[in-house]
Amino acid sequence: GANIELIAPFAARLTNRDVVTFDMPGIGGSPEPTLPYRPWMMARIADKLMDDLGYDKIDVMGVSWGGGLAQQFAFQYGKRVGKLILAATSAGMVMVPGKLSALSKMADPRRYIDPSFMEKNFRTLYGGSTDGSDGHMSRIKAPSTKGYLYQLMAMAGWTSVAFLPFVTAKTLVMMGDSDNIVPIANGRILTTLMPYAELAVIKGGGHLFLVSQADETIAMIDAFLADDTAQTARKAA
Repeated sequence: GANIELIAPFAARLTNRDVVTFDMPGIGGSPEPTLPYRPWMMARIADKLMDDLGYDKIDVMGVSWGGGLAQQFAFQYGKRVGKLILAATSAGMVMVPGKLSALSKMADPRRYIDPSFMEKNFRTLYGGSTDGSDGHMSRIKAPSTKGYLYQLMAMAGWTSVAFLPFVTAKTLVMMGDSDNIVPIANGRILTTLMPYAELAVIKGGGHLFLVSQADETIAMIDAFLADDTAQTARKAA
């Protein structure tokens, strides 16, 4: 349900690189989906978008739901992926669930259409600091009902467990230790399954640590992307 404007302040602060993102069907400025879709289908659309825009080798980043799509893309189109960043995300249906109080509010579309609901439940929903929450809430655009439901349905039954050992991109997994939606244990699952992954824990970070702790996380991401050290399989180290 998140529209691309939510990532704009973060993207603007990444140094010396283009950032390409898009709204999912029925979200933000994208038209309604005509049929339900699966992650592999959206990965194929993202791949075609990169072709259309003239990009070849790319670094891939996914946050929360988008982290699942990023994993799918890195598996399907591994030859064009340079580095992979997964933030506040999981391996899908095998995930360690977050707090019930947060998950029940996450499924409530009022978080996108009712500012008072978001303001009242921000900390319960996301955990961690509320720094930057005002700006975040002001950039939210309500998704269509079909767009929101189809995006939720897309990940139903999906998991990356079977293919993560075959993802060869050097990967940074970023997790907040106060995330009410995706607990840190999910980051440990990802790094255990992925041969070239490292885990970075954001102290006091909630689900939106990219917003509330932007200075820390952007510095971490810039350093990771700039590092040209050859990747080494973690299990062989």
